[in-house]
Amino acid sequence: MPRYQQFRLPDAGEGLTEAEIVEWRVAVGDTVTVNQVIVEIETAKSLVELPCPFDGVVSALLVEEGVTVEVGTPIITVDTDPGGPEQDDAPAGADAASAESPAAATEPAATEPAATSESATSESATSESATSDPAAGETRAVLVGYGVRDDAPSRRRRAGEPGPAEPQPASAPASRPGGQRVLAKPPVRKLARDLHVDLATVSPTGPGGIVTREDVLARATEVRPQTLATYPNDEEPWLESGTVSPDGRSTVVPVRSVRKRTAEAMVASAFTAPHVSVFHTVDVTRTMRLVARLREEREFSDVRVTPLLIAAKALLIAVRRHPEVNASWRDETQEIVYKHYVNLGIAAQTPRGLVVPNIKDAHRLGLHDLAVALADLTAKARAGGTSPADMSDGTITITNVGVFGIDTGTPILNPGESAILAFGAIREQPWMHRGKVKPRHVTQLALSFDHRLVDGALGSKLLADVAAILEDPARALVWG
Repeated sequence: MPRYQQFRLPDAGEGLTEAEIVEWRVAVGDTVTVNQVIVEIETAKSLVELPCPFDGVVSALLVEEGVTVEVGTPIITVDTDPGGPEQDDAPAGADAASAESPAAATEPAATEPAATSESATSESATSESATSDPAAGETRAVLVGYGVRDDAPSRRRRAGEPGPAEPQPASAPASRPGGQRVLAKPPVRKLARDLHVDLATVSPTGPGGIVTREDVLARATEVRPQTLATYPNDEEPWLESGTVSPDGRSTVVPVRSVRKRTAEAMVASAFTAPHVSVFHTVDVTRTMRLVARLREEREFSDVRVTPLLIAAKALLIAVRRHPEVNASWRDETQEIVYKHYVNLGIAAQTPRGLVVPNIKDAHRLGLHDLAVALADLTAKARAGGTSPADMSDGTITITNVGVFGIDTGTPILNPGESAILAFGAIREQPWMHRGKVKPRHVTQLALSFDHRLVDGALGSKLLADVAAILEDPARALVWG
């Protein structure tokens, strides 16, 4: 058995081809055991913790945090026999790495001879802890075998902080394009240096084209960082991996993982399936009364009862009444697949983007079990623990835009599904009830559907049934 073993990025499920290294849970020199979590990765669908497949001591972390790599790429090297005899030649695992991965061929950590525990620890600590950057005059932490990248972003400058001044040797006076020397008196030149103003960018107003003190002050005002509408800071997760522009007025963030795949899926859905949306405004006063009663019931004391729960149950009953809605379109074979089960998707907004996990076989669940499944699914999604399997094979989805105070919207279909229901905010407002205007709880529903599978009449009937149950939940006893 070779002394060094490399762990390659596995397929975390659903045939994914790449993943981003989010956080290493171990460092070089750490002892690891089988099934110990060593790294957290982000796939196209979720965050996944990867366990170590063998025992040993970490010799090298081959991929930095924040880097996206393909499945099969070596990400960590582990010494599986740290107490064994020293080897004069490079370890077999390192030779294999050189042959299999061009990137690994340049890794010192993967090609160095094995060292004794003391020297290996010392060298690893020195290599991992810091690399000096003479140009920057500072020392930065790096991973073993990588060194500091020339384009590595430094701390993002906050709004209002002045940018770094362009170095200008004192022996080389400022000049304009074409080599024309800038005319300015020594006190004015000093003022420009103090204010970080490039004299070559100043428009002179003095006699003979000389730059005056007022010209420098005016230019300094122009380039001074302005008050921004939003203030980037290190606590905002959507800016964590961003690079702030030199003037501090914008931040560029690379699109990765969940958000990238969500964007691709939504674009594909919008431009593949012909979307149609229908709307319905409904009096849900009786639903609100039912929610209040259920919250007092002992049977429901262990779950959170919300109007969304009743809406989800109403959608399941409506799908049972109109099963042809529960289908998907196969472009490659020009077939329609009618599904005899309902995996109910719940759109969940998370810090890393939109995910749509689904409740498997939701059509089999009673109201209490549906409440439990709904609570578990949303809590897991917000914690970043949703697995690819949780988001696969959805058949129809509900999105609760009302939680954001929004009345309604035109939701985009989750890929592979034929319909999605948007549940809007519930508001108390004047409503005609039994011939009189009374204050009632009212909401708006919107149903988007794939017009290849669902025509206007079918989509309207489905939405009307959902609305009818929300208006009078007793209908669920008859229809369900």
